[in-house]
Amino acid sequence: MQIKLLNDIVIETAGKQAGEIVKMLFGKKDVNEFLVAKKLKLTINQVRNIFYKLSNFGLVSFMRKKDRRKGWYTYFWTLNTEKALELLEKRLEKEVENLRQQLKSRETKRFYVCKTCKREVSEENALQHEFTCQECGEVYHLNEDEKILADLKNEISKIEKYKVGLSEELGKIRVEKGKKQMKLRKKLEKKTKKDRQNKRAKNKMLAKKNKQVKKPKSKKIRKKKKK
Repeated sequence: MQIKLLNDIVIETAGKQAGEIVKMLFGKKDVNEFLVAKKLKLTINQVRNIFYKLSNFGLVSFMRKKDRRKGWYTYFWTLNTEKALELLEKRLEKEVENLRQQLKSRETKRFYVCKTCKREVSEENALQHEFTCQECGEVYHLNEDEKILADLKNEISKIEKYKVGLSEELGKIRVEKGKKQMKLRKKLEKKTKKDRQNKRAKNKMLAKKNKQVKKPKSKKIRKKKKK
């Protein structure tokens, strides 16, 4: 499910070839760009151009290493799954909002169509031109095609169902991310606690050692002066 969703947003962002990159990066970290170029049968510059497009939207991250012998840099890429799905979610929300506005306009306004040119205009536009098509001179007719409304409703329903699956996948990623962060936090707290214990033990040992080597003070004997 995640691969399909990622494939959709990546292709929309960087083109069809980028979809193949998703399959290579999914579930992996720091993938060598030369390996990607070889498997996709593309030049290194073509692969980098795709990655740069994805990077501009935060869909991938990279690290680079310098070849000491040749002097050039090799990039290693990682797919940002959560960011990619969040971007897809935002785009779908905008698309649904646009479709709902179109639906509302269809339900509250009237539209006219030229049966010869198949050109549709709003009632205001038709009235402005005396209900005459500016392309062929034919008279506009009221467009009562219910299929347009049905298509808009079906498209909205389809995207809403798609968004449900997307939200579920994002939820799984965020839960897993939360678990990893909690695990890392506990590990860090454990390490900090251990470091404090070691420091206290070290200080205690030093204090004990200093006490053992410390010489006792000698008592000064005062001699009475002879009168």
